[in-house]
Amino acid sequence: MRFSSSRLAELDGAYRLLKEPVDRPPAQRDPAVADRVSEMLSEIERGGMDAVLRYASELDGSEGGDVELGAGELARSGDELPKEVRAGLELGAERTRAFALAQRAHLVDFETELAPGLVTGHRYVPVERVGAYLPAGRFPLLASAFMTAGVAKAAGVPTVLACSPPGPDGRAHPAVLYSAYLSGVDRAYALGGVQALAAMAFGLLGEPEVDMIVGAGNAYVAEAKRQLFGTVAIDLLAGPSEVAVIADETADPELVAADLLGQAEHGVNSPAALVTTSQRLGEQVIAEADRQLATLATSEVAGPAWRDHGSVTWAKDEATAVALMDDLAPEHLEVHTADDAYYHGALRNYGSLFLGPWSTVAYSDKGMAGTNHVLPTAGGAKHSAGLSVSRFLKLLTYQRVSREATPLLAEAVDAISDYEGMAAHRKTATVRLERYRSGQEES
Repeated sequence: MRFSSSRLAELDGAYRLLKEPVDRPPAQRDPAVADRVSEMLSEIERGGMDAVLRYASELDGSEGGDVELGAGELARSGDELPKEVRAGLELGAERTRAFALAQRAHLVDFETELAPGLVTGHRYVPVERVGAYLPAGRFPLLASAFMTAGVAKAAGVPTVLACSPPGPDGRAHPAVLYSAYLSGVDRAYALGGVQALAAMAFGLLGEPEVDMIVGAGNAYVAEAKRQLFGTVAIDLLAGPSEVAVIADETADPELVAADLLGQAEHGVNSPAALVTTSQRLGEQVIAEADRQLATLATSEVAGPAWRDHGSVTWAKDEATAVALMDDLAPEHLEVHTADDAYYHGALRNYGSLFLGPWSTVAYSDKGMAGTNHVLPTAGGAKHSAGLSVSRFLKLLTYQRVSREATPLLAEAVDAISDYEGMAAHRKTATVRLERYRSGQEES
């Protein structure tokens, strides 16, 4: 998440108060990662489940050949959790499902008559099989299942498989499993990394191949999704989590700094950017971030992220702030200003927007806000949206032509096909035109 040099050069009134010093490609573009993933996928495609289990043993420490988790184990997984955590997960699952169902209700089939006898329309039809990867690394993302498996189910996907890596004890994380259970997964497996994605994509888990793979993961998981794209569909290629904030002189520097560090906590390469129309506020946030880092329990992660990938930019006015932020196109964008409505209407490039000082990215991260947290990174918001119920639906068009509409279509296709030299195309039109003119009915 960086400003383009050309955009900075053309803007008069953008001043860097804190500039990120690190300038290197993210791990997702590491050639060594790409080569390793390519080797693993090739071996699994050739060797099948034996290769999957070999990698599971080598990389996850798995023992034995049964990686599937039974329905009973999934249902009981919540019993291991603290009461308040279990209640929070249940609330997040329900809110995410409610928002996804509301989205689905607004995606409607329709039909229209473009001309007499020419009827066209579209239908939304869910894909049949989805594989969801549920990460459980240093910070298990407990809401991931809501955003992937749960939203797929809200879309009407008949079969959703889920894979999550086992921990040192050989078991998948109980809170991740309970989230998967609440999300309605059909089958779940204690299997991690590249081998999990390959097993779902190649149909090695006692189920046919999935049609789509979704979910976040490390650099190897992201690269596996990239290489499997085409064999299956994917949600998006996400990099390190990002946050950006637009703030003015009315913003609270403590809240702004806390929210920037909240996303920097995801990893040492997670970018955090502030664009502000107040130089004083920008300087206050820089000082406040340093103050908070001094006592933050995860400063060993958030500190390097802020130091190496943090930035503060002072913009001369609101329009410049919007231009800068649209150039960044951040994954998560917070707005703390006296005129949030202006920014809501003017901004175009972001994964998800958080308006006002009482809103924070963490509410969405944990599933409490209902909106999806699987979002484009690294400028992808300039051209792509985040994961939603619509991603699991195929938009299928159709047309229905009456006999009486034949001249309207066939005469033009006759002329165009003849000009192009496509005789067979022309024939499909002229044969119908001849039958229409001769009064012949449909056979």
